[in-house]
Amino acid sequence: MTKLGQIHALLASPSGASLATLCDATGWQSHSVRAALTGLRKGGKVIEKSKGEDGTTLYRLVAKTEAGQ
Repeated sequence: MTKLGQIHALLASPSGASLATLCDATGWQSHSVRAALTGLRKGGKVIEKSKGEDGTTLYRLVAKTEAGQ
């Protein structure tokens, strides 16, 4: 699986993934993961940001209909 595929799979989980989790999975630095997230958004994916119980930002892929688009 490609690194972008790993990011996509982690984002597709119901709970989403934190930036640290995405960095650990890919071995990329945070700015590279953020750039990948931007690329996914530009490619038409809808990525929702939310706060976890510990205050960590979580990113999650959502269906366009779920996002109200």
